Amino acid sequence: MTGEWVGEIAAIALAAILAITLHEAAHGVAAKALGDDTAARMGRVSLNPIRHIDMVGTILLPAFLLVSQLLTIGRVEAMFGWAKPVPVNVWRLRNPRWGMVLVAAAGPAINFALAWGFGLAAHGVTALSDSLPEDGTEWLLRFIALSMLYNVILACFNLLPLPPLDGGRILVGILPAPLARAVASTERFGLLIVIGLIFILPHLITGFDPLGALIRNVALPVLRFMFMLAGHGG
Repeated sequence: MTGEWVGEIAAIALAAILAITLHEAAHGVAAKALGDDTAARMGRVSLNPIRHIDMVGTILLPAFLLVSQLLTIGRVEAMFGWAKPVPVNVWRLRNPRWGMVLVAAAGPAINFALAWGFGLAAHGVTALSDSLPEDGTEWLLRFIALSMLYNVILACFNLLPLPPLDGGRILVGILPAPLARAVASTERFGLLIVIGLIFILPHLITGFDPLGALIRNVALPVLRFMFMLAGHGG
């Protein structure tokens, strides 16, 4: 049993780390391609997850949520956290408005691409299953399934139209100037709003579960589409 738990935790951690690290690195790569090398000069265009760790958002808050939920309700219902934002100097982009839209979109885009890529990789694991240990095949397929799930959820969550999420940055870029300024002005409260919607209001309002609704109504249908796009059923 101990070995099974170790394998499960390893699969969960590796899938989450890859999804978050590549998401953040994609922002830096896009910014550099569009004229701003700030992230590259600061070492943030990197696949080293340590470079993207935020002490509060990546370690302390997820650890607190994990322990508190296990101690109070005996299970984990929701997790939340964030990586260190990739620095982007919008005025160094060749086209500041649309450049920022593309930089913001790069993170979710790489997550969707990874979900599809892992779906394709599952065919290779299945084809090689006869030459792999049974436990190894099971672990790889579990890791692939978790990677697809985490990448899709991360992409869909970040596309919510609320700064400082990527969807909010995209919205600011495509709206007319007066509306864009109004949306951008909410960024200072954006993180508090997200935390309130996900963790506070569901405990105050019966049946209010925006995160669950996002997963059920958006992320899971997208995940099913990714499976089909990768050639797994119709």
